[in-house]
Amino acid sequence: MGLAILLFVFATGIVIGAPVAFAMGIAAAAAFWYEGFPMLITFQRATAGVSVFSLLAIPFFVFAGEIMLHGGIAKRLVRLASALVGHFRGGLAMVNIFSSMLFGGISGSAVADISALGSLLVPVMKERGYRPDFAVNVTVTSSIAGIVIPPSHNMIIYAVAAGGGISVSKLFLAGVVPGILMCVCLAIAAYIISVRDKYPAEPFPGWATVGSTAADAIPGFMTAVIIVGGTLSGVFTVTESGAFGAIYAVLLTAFYYRSLTLKSFIVSLVGAVRTTAMVMILIAFASSFAYLLALYQVPALLSNALVSISDNPIIILLMINVILLMLGMIMDMAALILICTPIFLPIAKGLGMDPTQFGIMLLINLGLGLCTPPVGTCLFVGCAVGRIRIEESLRTIWPFYLAILAALMLVTYVPGMSLWLPSVLNP
Repeated sequence: MGLAILLFVFATGIVIGAPVAFAMGIAAAAAFWYEGFPMLITFQRATAGVSVFSLLAIPFFVFAGEIMLHGGIAKRLVRLASALVGHFRGGLAMVNIFSSMLFGGISGSAVADISALGSLLVPVMKERGYRPDFAVNVTVTSSIAGIVIPPSHNMIIYAVAAGGGISVSKLFLAGVVPGILMCVCLAIAAYIISVRDKYPAEPFPGWATVGSTAADAIPGFMTAVIIVGGTLSGVFTVTESGAFGAIYAVLLTAFYYRSLTLKSFIVSLVGAVRTTAMVMILIAFASSFAYLLALYQVPALLSNALVSISDNPIIILLMINVILLMLGMIMDMAALILICTPIFLPIAKGLGMDPTQFGIMLLINLGLGLCTPPVGTCLFVGCAVGRIRIEESLRTIWPFYLAILAALMLVTYVPGMSLWLPSVLNP
């Protein structure tokens, strides 16, 4: 009965439009009250959930991404991408995808990716004869590369949700190949559509231009190198790497590029505070919610239910993917990481899947949910930037969905996709 109360109150909160964090907190309080526990337990579990040292890295990661967004780094990365891949058929679509791969590796945020790159590239693509829905779809789907390519604060959330036994450094390395793979799949889809619709190719600017744009963009890209490299080398902890990365981003944009103004600094600071507050509230109340899920043995119940349908690991993993994709359509990503990890990770480990591989599979799954209705944050932002209706985007976005699903299946069933690089570099 307690589990029924927990789920019913939570579902009711979601249906009436309450913020996910508060829906989880109220549901947890209701279940604790039913079980006869003091109400103080709800807040004790919430406080314990955010009292984790590695979570201090999140505000630094987010702030560094905001500085990159408002400090002019995005424009330099777009110029580099344009010089490298703009001469292919549908060149601006390739530039969009490649820029997302570069910028996502710095910002770690899909929404920041769309805000920065979408506002730059979507209008240009429309001027060059690309359909508005195509320009938006490329921007929206490629933006989730920032979730998988390190550094990503979602990886830290997953490591915490998994009980703290997973190396963030290993997760960073594990996301590189799947992130690149996903962008390659999207580029192939974009190229096929560009050939079919006869979109233009940009003229090749010459190797001198490639060299100059690379020289201009590399200092900005070093932010990601500092964060990831410092963590992998063991010189810094994840939190310290985030702090040094944020300091470097501020100094670079303020004194080297001279593109960071006081106004943009304040905007970056406010954006980082707002995002961090949202994430921390989610983590806090999700900790109370996850505690009750464990108390009611939900992972064991769901595992038994899946095994009763099939004992084939391939089928069970496919069912987990389908469940995650469906949940990603209706809930926020951070909340789902915190809720689904303690439920599905034990099942995946029971099937012999490495927790790191499962983490990358989970992130790609839930990243796709950001691009799907009815709660697709990236889809909404992308359509707003492109000034088109969501229905226009959904009519033609399916080839890009298929591209991401192809990458997801490879990550799910080919362990080497996510585990090869960590095994080689052995952090």
